[in-house]
Amino acid sequence: MFFASDNSGPVHPRIMEALVRANTGYAMPYGEETLMEQVRARVRDVFEAPKAAVYLVATGTAANSLILATLGKPWQTTFCTPVAHIHQDECNAPEFFSGGAKLTLVGGSGNGCMQPDALQAAIASEENRGVHGPQRGPLSITQMTERGTIYPLDQIAALTEIARFHNLPVHMDGARFTNALVALGCTPAEMTWKAGIDAVSLGGTKNGLLGVEAVIFFNPEHAWEFELRRKRGAHLFSKHRYLAAQMSAYLQDDLWLELARSANRAAARMVHGLKSVPKVTFDHAPEANMLFPRFSRRLHQHLHEKGAIYHLWDGTLDGGEPAENLTGRLVCDWSVKDADIDRFIKAAKT
Repeated sequence: MFFASDNSGPVHPRIMEALVRANTGYAMPYGEETLMEQVRARVRDVFEAPKAAVYLVATGTAANSLILATLGKPWQTTFCTPVAHIHQDECNAPEFFSGGAKLTLVGGSGNGCMQPDALQAAIASEENRGVHGPQRGPLSITQMTERGTIYPLDQIAALTEIARFHNLPVHMDGARFTNALVALGCTPAEMTWKAGIDAVSLGGTKNGLLGVEAVIFFNPEHAWEFELRRKRGAHLFSKHRYLAAQMSAYLQDDLWLELARSANRAAARMVHGLKSVPKVTFDHAPEANMLFPRFSRRLHQHLHEKGAIYHLWDGTLDGGEPAENLTGRLVCDWSVKDADIDRFIKAAKT
């Protein structure tokens, strides 16, 4: 009953098999291997973007931070929500890689999604102090959000339209990109460049890979600067074929979509079961593979005693917070079994 994070799940066997195949003979280093050319072509095909610049890095922190550093300047600010991963969980890496650019936090609706009117107000409040204040920089949105919610396509378009009006580039943090994609039932192009996104990190590590994220710039003019920043930031792999092997297997025969659907289905089963448990509510309507149920501390204690592993989001098992009102954070990965979910729900009812 391990629901702490989709980072914690195993690597899919087809990914491991691809790594074994790649571990034969010799290949050119630093992304010059033939396999990377195939990955680049496949990503361009999937995103309907034949001129896109495509790169691989090993971590989401590197992908997001290097993208934002490429899209922005040290004297600018990136607009993001208060719960954005780049704000809460990157140890100031975006600021570091950009040479000091700050983050401006934009309010949302409480479900993790940025609201267009709040973005407009935040942009208007910057660049009004001349040389003394931060200049307007990129917009960054997270799809899906750190609250398990998903931006509908029209909301993405509304946000990017505001950014475009102010001549600001837009980055999409896609650590759980595929979970959002299959939930919306749209195409990768519709969720990115057709909606006004300039660059996206296509996450793989949370969705069954050993450790690789794709960086995609829909405007190839950013390519050379990103390459320099990736090298200077110590994120250019020498034995790059082992990144390419993972991404190649991930995209082959739509494995990436299959894994995300499996994780989302598991979460939906969990939600259905929890709704049958008395006094369980949800902070936000779960939309993909992450959920935030709220119930008593005693029930949290009971579930942990039974072997469930997940995080409490706004309290502790033995703290002084309101005993009847603690939120847990549960995340399902591709490998979660129905039996584990059913055991969790049974424990919650007994």
